[in-house]
Amino acid sequence: MNSIVSVRLRRNLIIAPAVLGLALVSACSNSSGGGGGGGPTTLAGDCAKFQPYAGHSGTKVTMFASITSPESDSLEKSWTDFSKCTGIQISYEGSNDFESQLPVRVDGGNAPDLAVIPQPGLLAQMVKTGKVVKPSARTEANENQWSPIWKTYGSVNGTFYAAPMSANMKSLVWYSPKAFKQAGYDVPKTWADLMALSDKMAKAGTNGSKPWCGGISSGTATGWPATDWLEEVVLGGQGGDVYDQWVSHKIKFSDPQIQQSMQTVANWMQNPAWVNGGIGDVKSIATTTFQDAGTPVLTGKCWMLQQASFYEAQWPKTTKVGPDGDVFAFQLPAVNPATANPVEGGGEFVSAFSNRPEVQAVQDYLSTADWADSRIKVAPGWVSANQSVDKSLYTDPIDQLSANALTNPASTFRFDASDMMPAAIGSGQEWKSLTAWFAEGQSIQKVAADIDGAWPQ
Repeated sequence: MNSIVSVRLRRNLIIAPAVLGLALVSACSNSSGGGGGGGPTTLAGDCAKFQPYAGHSGTKVTMFASITSPESDSLEKSWTDFSKCTGIQISYEGSNDFESQLPVRVDGGNAPDLAVIPQPGLLAQMVKTGKVVKPSARTEANENQWSPIWKTYGSVNGTFYAAPMSANMKSLVWYSPKAFKQAGYDVPKTWADLMALSDKMAKAGTNGSKPWCGGISSGTATGWPATDWLEEVVLGGQGGDVYDQWVSHKIKFSDPQIQQSMQTVANWMQNPAWVNGGIGDVKSIATTTFQDAGTPVLTGKCWMLQQASFYEAQWPKTTKVGPDGDVFAFQLPAVNPATANPVEGGGEFVSAFSNRPEVQAVQDYLSTADWADSRIKVAPGWVSANQSVDKSLYTDPIDQLSANALTNPASTFRFDASDMMPAAIGSGQEWKSLTAWFAEGQSIQKVAADIDGAWPQ
């Protein structure tokens, strides 16, 4: 799950609309003007870097997203200097009901100036309304700082509509470096090594431990971690081209290539000798929340957990995260070595519903490495795949690991498949069927047939 993933984790609080954007600081300007009339605005001193966005003092831009507190707090801090220097107020609103409310607002003629959309499928839905405004040439030019695949995720039918804002890394395996060292285990570099290590751990059965733990329960979103496991295996086993065709249903779930991938997942996460350490049997994966799934790693009952970079927030606050800490992570190896450095992830995209110049200025700024740098400074746990970002700003070791993988030109990066599939599948039948796969032991063939049968015509 993409940033639907990131969205799910944020869905703890709903914040009221907040206005961030103070009056233009006189110390930063030699002359005033712009939005209220008068001559051109010239910014000086620390504000000079915002000159390309000057001339709109006294204006307001509304922004709507699924990002809620506490993450939205750092988001609003990230553009403080921009607002002070340009005089553009950014009125931000975050909501747990973003995905359902955005279409309602757009259809009702009450669209926000900007929306931060975490699913390419939702972006395509909004573009069909005819209300999404194409970005400026400056914003589109900033796309050169991202891997080319990202531009396709912000495009609909080949037309660019939304610039990526953030990225998250899903292809990680969490483990305890201390426990590995004590047991004499090395971090595996290949899928074959990972499976061999899992078998070795299972046979050792130290203190009743098992190699893997997992949980896919997530309220109304139950099942999404299982979609990630399948996506990792399809990408890392079949490659990017097959993955892309699977997303568009040119290759169905019943196709032998996807069936093979599902069998690989079953051999891995439905092996009773390998899971669910410290929690229960295979069926317990369906009833264990994804937040609680990693707990046995800290108690020595489970050796590894496959989860995204954002899972770092789920460890107790006293947990030391790092190469020599209580927990750390390594990149999940490719099932097939022929797939170069597979990386599955998610992200968010800034779309505009207004062509007012101040709206364009904000959208332009949010597409730059300068803005990403400002966000990194105030938001540990937040990562950009912008290749021009100053990586020295990352202080968290998981952020560093994720940023290196996401910006590596040699990576085979693909966006979370379920976030690109039609909602009836990606956040509907696939969640339901994969949950039944774990909870009820349904066959791979039935699971695939049920998902294929629900695909919109």
